[in-house]
Parts: sequence; C-alpha cells; structure tokens
Amino acid sequence: MAGNTAEIQDLNEMIKLVIFRVNDEEYGVDVSLIKSIERMMQITRVPNVQEYILGVMNLRGSVIPVVDLRSRFGFSATEIKEETRIIVLSIDDVDVGIVVDSCSDVTDINRDQIEPPPSVVGAIEATFIQGVTKIDRRLIILLDMEKTLKIK
Repeated sequence: MAGNTAEIQDLNEMIKLVIFRVNDEEYGVDVSLIKSIERMMQITRVPNVQEYILGVMNLRGSVIPVVDLRSRFGFSATEIKEETRIIVLSIDDVDVGIVVDSCSDVTDINRDQIEPPPSVVGAIEATFIQGVTKIDRRLIILLDMEKTLKIK
C-alpha cells in the first residue's frame, strides 16, 4: 500500500515548465534543466557537424554548442528576430544552447496533467516527445531534451 501512496504523491507533484515557441508550436521543458535564457549572440560555425548544430558560442567564458531546434525538427529556417532566444540547458553535466523563436512564460503544472505523446505528432519525431499537456486552450508539447539533443 505504501508504494501506491508514493505513486499518488508523484502524480500530484507540481513541475515548473519553461514554454517556448518553434514554428508556431508551443513546447515545454522542465525548468530544472535550464541554466539561462539569452538573447541571440555571436555563434561560431564548426565544420563537419550535423546540419542542426549552428556552432558554438562563448557564454561567460564557457564554450557551448548551439542547436537550432527549427532545423532539428525539419522546419525551414527563419530570420533571427528580436524575440529569438538561446535557452542554455544542462543535461548530464553537458551545457547546450538551443535556439528557439521565442520564450513565452514559465508555468506550473501538475504531473497528472501530462498525457502520453500521441502516435502521430506531425513534423517532429515522436521519440523527441515526453508527453503533452493542456494549459487553458493551449497544447504544450513536452520535449525529452536528452533524445532531442542526442546526449547520452
């Protein structure tokens, strides 16, 4: 019975998500993975890397690889705008920046609001998706950043 209580408590656990947009879709990432959110900055190209890796940036003395999520998800490139951001994540002690069209907000959701990923998701691979949640009338796709960035 104690195991069931722990499961119920896990379901009622609140998690904080950073919500961002890529190609007019909203995505969420657990805030515990995020080190900072930066304005677009100089990125140095690196030869012979996957096409979705834009290059590296120097952030406060650290060299960090930068991934273009639009390219990673197979969307066409777009111009850098005032709202474009680089979200710096730390996954398994590896820092990586992801370029997103904009960051909209930070919100709390209950873990039991997360539904399993649908079998057909559209343009992005289902393996990148941890789940989906609804906030008001918005559908937020929760990304598995380890799989999205192929960090093992």
